[in-house]
Amino acid sequence: MLDKFKDECGVFGIFGHHESANMTYLGLYALQHRGQESAGIAVSDGKLVRVSKAMGYVADIFSGPMLSQLPGHAAIGHVRYSTAGESRLANAQPFLIDCAHGQFSICHNGNLTNADALRNELVSQGSIFQSGSDTEVVLHLYARSKARNVEDAVVESVTQLQGAFSFLMMTPDRMIAVRDPHGFRPLALGRLNDAFVICSETCAMDLIGATYIRDVEPGELLIISSGGLKSLKPFAPAQLAHCVFEHVYFSRPDSYVFGKSVNEVRTNLGRVLAREQRVDADVVVPIPDSGVCAAMGYADEANIPLRMGLIRNHYVGRTFIQPQSSIRHFGVKVKLNPVRSILEGKRVVLVDDSLVRGTTSRKIVRMVRAAGAKEVHVRISCPPTISPCFYGVDTPRRSELMAATHTLDEIRTYLDCDSVGYLSLEGLMKAVGEGSGHYCSSCYTGQYPIAFPRDERSYLQLALKLDKEPVAN
Repeated sequence: MLDKFKDECGVFGIFGHHESANMTYLGLYALQHRGQESAGIAVSDGKLVRVSKAMGYVADIFSGPMLSQLPGHAAIGHVRYSTAGESRLANAQPFLIDCAHGQFSICHNGNLTNADALRNELVSQGSIFQSGSDTEVVLHLYARSKARNVEDAVVESVTQLQGAFSFLMMTPDRMIAVRDPHGFRPLALGRLNDAFVICSETCAMDLIGATYIRDVEPGELLIISSGGLKSLKPFAPAQLAHCVFEHVYFSRPDSYVFGKSVNEVRTNLGRVLAREQRVDADVVVPIPDSGVCAAMGYADEANIPLRMGLIRNHYVGRTFIQPQSSIRHFGVKVKLNPVRSILEGKRVVLVDDSLVRGTTSRKIVRMVRAAGAKEVHVRISCPPTISPCFYGVDTPRRSELMAATHTLDEIRTYLDCDSVGYLSLEGLMKAVGEGSGHYCSSCYTGQYPIAFPRDERSYLQLALKLDKEPVAN
């Protein structure tokens, strides 16, 4: 696995389309980068909600015959990477229950910082949980609500939550989208002829030919039914805190997120990085794929040729057979291979979007050196990552974050490069542009918009640690 923050989850929904399951399949296919552990689709024909989900990739789970068994005019879907709960089928979404309010399905992108406290309270009152996902807390709150109707029950449930959440919910006759008042995670509204579309990123709309209308606003609860759209604002106003890492790494470059082109922001990151961390070099080489946009901006600003000096194998599956004999840097070499004719004898600038633990970057630097590079200069298009995220991103504990525990010179020594340079926080916000004050940058500053539990058990639940690997020699 590449040494990156893990993508969180992606949601897609469509209401008012006779091929809702097929459209949702395509939407999830476009959002596969946001989660690769499991995928699921819930479909309503107006009377009954059915759900199908499994572990694995979208294309491997859903076949034509399977989708044909999911008839209906409305559907919601989910791709998952676990940020709260284990990787197992019981945690795959959407969830579906039948309670006093009728059938109710839900899927979620984010992380509820008060999930543990709510869960303990619910269990003490007799609730029985079937999964380890924080999303199940919402189901119990909804099912226990004494509200007179679905709308009021949803409002009562979600207003008890804290943290980051972009929800898609569905009953037999309506679809509901909810975004937390801080707006941590993206959620967009679109139109496909007479149908409404809700999804994590606009690239999913592009695939099915839908038109982007606007973002679901932070703190908005949007109800979609045969009568059209109904917008509620049940939350108290809160400080906006869009996740800036969506622009740095998570989102696809062809998406618009938080109203901005991810490609343009990411390219600007590279331009500003070149102004702040310029070095005399012969070639700029991106670490594919996530470093490509920033590398283009860096090369353009520094007036240094951009070359694809590392080639990525896009056909690596979940597992591969590793030979018993030792092959140096085997795991990385399966995914990346250097182009000697581009690197040999050259002063190389390696551009990547982020540096977390540094283990993979070190292997890549040594591969580039082995291919004959004269000098290797690492440039990172974001500030040093010094703190875990608690708002829907799987990150290591602080002790495992290289920039939190090592000086810049120690990082350079560990990576075995000639120099290493990060984008400053000021440079990051300059590249983001207008509205930069509305972003959460807690992974770079350690300053969190929402408090989180400090006890070890809750800490480990919120920030799942990666398998430990030594950071220093």
